[in-house]
Amino acid sequence: MAISMYSASVPMFKTLLGALSAVLDKGAAFAEAKKFDSSVLVNARLAPDMFPLSKQVQIATDMVKGGAARLAGVEIPVYADDEATIDELKARIAKTVAFLDTLSAGQIDGTEGKEIVLKMRAGDTTFTGQRYLIGFVIPNVIFHCATAYDILRHNGVDVGKRDFLGAY
Repeated sequence: MAISMYSASVPMFKTLLGALSAVLDKGAAFAEAKKFDSSVLVNARLAPDMFPLSKQVQIATDMVKGGAARLAGVEIPVYADDEATIDELKARIAKTVAFLDTLSAGQIDGTEGKEIVLKMRAGDTTFTGQRYLIGFVIPNVIFHCATAYDILRHNGVDVGKRDFLGAY
């Protein structure tokens, strides 16, 4: 039996974003226990040329909402990208999950062959819906969620693989 486009995307996105929200909770608790401002974590990065935690969360949620919206053929929600606290990042995640909850399987299933055109710095890139989801959206979401996790772990937050995987 083939897996549907909806089943291959929305449930996984919700799991990854739920896990991301939970590791942010652990980051906030860590900062509170160690008595430092959690904005240190929000602005932390793994390397000087990498985005900070805040941008990792913003990109992960942008990939989720953009990917799901393009497949479903609905308008992509626009967020301000101005989150400066863990609570604001968690609110962004919750807003993204709430958007996913507005989409039905019927809107996303059957989009394997749908043409998706992205305007990128190097020019327009054309995908089929399936290639877009499997070769672009999913890897990007996982990368940015993993990098956010890694930033927290690198800064001493007690998180492990189970935290990253979330509730499966």
